[in-house]
Amino acid sequence: MSEMKSRRELGLLVTGGVIAAGVVAGAKPAAAEPQPDMQRAKEALYNAIQFLRAASDDKGGHKIKAIELIDRAITEVDAGIRYDNNH
Repeated sequence: MSEMKSRRELGLLVTGGVIAAGVVAGAKPAAAEPQPDMQRAKEALYNAIQFLRAASDDKGGHKIKAIELIDRAITEVDAGIRYDNNH
């Protein structure tokens, strides 16, 4: 009877190990989800920079400041995308 119990326990152990291995093997990191709104926002920001660069330079430094702020905004959009992909 103890041999039968040992076989059953062994079978349960093996089955549990196979299931656990399957769960671990099947676990994948979360894929980055598409973020079309964030991507469109970045495109709009890049377009704004292009328009500003094409504008004349007689803006009292405000054109340069606007470009710097847009660069920061692009950095923040990228950070938001990374955050969302990791959480």
